[in-house]
Amino acid sequence: MVIIIRGPLGVGKTTVAKLLNQQLDGCCISVDGVLEQHGLDQCKNGIPARNFIRANELALPQARQALAQGKPVIFDGNFYYKTPIWHLRRSLPAPLVIFNLKASLEACIERDRGRTRVYGVDAASWVHYLVSRFEMGQPIDTEGKTSQQVAQELLALLPKAETPTPARPL
Repeated sequence: MVIIIRGPLGVGKTTVAKLLNQQLDGCCISVDGVLEQHGLDQCKNGIPARNFIRANELALPQARQALAQGKPVIFDGNFYYKTPIWHLRRSLPAPLVIFNLKASLEACIERDRGRTRVYGVDAASWVHYLVSRFEMGQPIDTEGKTSQQVAQELLALLPKAETPTPARPL
């Protein structure tokens, strides 16, 4: 199974993806991390869709390897273009589940201020606008919820046949 967690800057995508990954023992891929690691996020007028497709291409070998081992793959990112989502859907032979994390612009700005790497009001506002232009996936309201609560909500919404039982210590 491939899980995409999309949403605006500061909504908690990466934290929720990591928590969900702990429960599923899968492979967690941060699209923003891939963009940054390969300098694909250094653009004057926003990141073009082709850079997101390139980030997908760079992450696909890791995703395919995890799927071949029977592990779920969790992608987290803004996904403010549809084409990178369609690209992943075409490129990975596994069921796809998309979650669309939502929060008010004010909440996202406030969460961004609390990070180690602050992107700022302008970036948070712009990305919030871009992500909100279209709906794709199961909407999840994160307002007033902890990251753990959101992760549990996502876990409960996954297809039951695909959700492994967490291992118990011996």
